[in-house]
Amino acid sequence: MNDPHPRISDLKMSPRPLVIAHRGYRAKYPENTLIAFQAAIDAGVDMIELDVLLSKDRKLVVIHDANLERTTNGHGEVGNHTMAELKKLDAGRWFDPRFAGERLPTIEEVPDQAKGKVPLNIEIKRSAYEPNSPPDAIETQLVHLVRRENMTESVLISSFEWRVLENIRAMEGAPSVAALSRYPDADGHAAACRKLKAFSWHPSYLELREDHVREMHEVGIPVFPYNADTREDVERMLAMHADGVITSDPLLLRGFGG
Repeated sequence: MNDPHPRISDLKMSPRPLVIAHRGYRAKYPENTLIAFQAAIDAGVDMIELDVLLSKDRKLVVIHDANLERTTNGHGEVGNHTMAELKKLDAGRWFDPRFAGERLPTIEEVPDQAKGKVPLNIEIKRSAYEPNSPPDAIETQLVHLVRRENMTESVLISSFEWRVLENIRAMEGAPSVAALSRYPDADGHAAACRKLKAFSWHPSYLELREDHVREMHEVGIPVFPYNADTREDVERMLAMHADGVITSDPLLLRGFGG
């Protein structure tokens, strides 16, 4: 994006399907790492999606899985390790030996990389939700960080746990939120998104239908399906008039005006 201060609200003005890099450019780089985010920026994406969890010492770490085995050389639950321990892990070699030495980012490192270049879609993992809402709950920490970085207009916070989004909407000066849905056919999604004042709806591409998209558009909510990772999937989503896709390979949208 060429805008020196890209804003989430500007995305609604785009006449073309938006390209949202799922965990960075993870088709060619180890997911949720700074090198994957930089590759997505270099590819000209409209937004980068990433995931956050809490470490044992309640720091925000960028990782998708609740356990370490798939994407690092570590073992056990993320929440059983301090940030210092997590930063020692190799988060690149599992993908390709060329990326050995890549580290799990802290959430503070990502704004430094993206600011002024591309908006961020930060997903708070459902497992990080705490019903008792402690003062340092993950959503509270994240909103405070976004405000400190002056990125309120450049960050979209999403979650499958809609109570997290409700908490964020109740905070003063909070960024926009997006509702994630694994089952697009569930009743009441449009009404719930309106109640949340969600900027966008992010359903699974697997069961999405054109009538789902149309229902959201009728209430003014853009639709960005996730995991559209083949050319055929992208074509099907855009044929339904989805506003863009959350994809592992941003180049799949070449030829669609993206």
